[in-house]
Amino acid sequence: MKQISSRFSIAVHILSLVATIPSECTGDFIAGSVNTNPVIIRKIIGLLKKAGFVEVRAGVGGTSLRKPADQITLLDVYRAVEVIENGELFNFHNHPNPNCLVGSNIEAALRAELRDAQAAMEQRLGQVTLAQLITKFK
Repeated sequence: MKQISSRFSIAVHILSLVATIPSECTGDFIAGSVNTNPVIIRKIIGLLKKAGFVEVRAGVGGTSLRKPADQITLLDVYRAVEVIENGELFNFHNHPNPNCLVGSNIEAALRAELRDAQAAMEQRLGQVTLAQLITKFK
């Protein structure tokens, strides 16, 4: 099982910056706040732009929200930046031994549980907006 990439938390960080201090949001400022390479920031901003969440002003610089923060859920952000195969967060290892009691049954037994876990996570992320999240910043 692979851990969810840091793209999601970085994307939420970027959107939080843009929502709270848009006048400061140049690529270098964002990269400094996230403390990562500007190339990674540009890639994730590109995904957020493609999803319709941000607008990037070339030349002048700066990034702004295209949607109000109360209309962007964490689930929206997750779906914009996380690449999951066939809509399933959890993957199974290939070719377990079909002659083994566990190997021949593990995927069928576990698949429904993992699907329910993913649905619960997505349901929770769908309940939290960017606006709600940024109220937690002191």
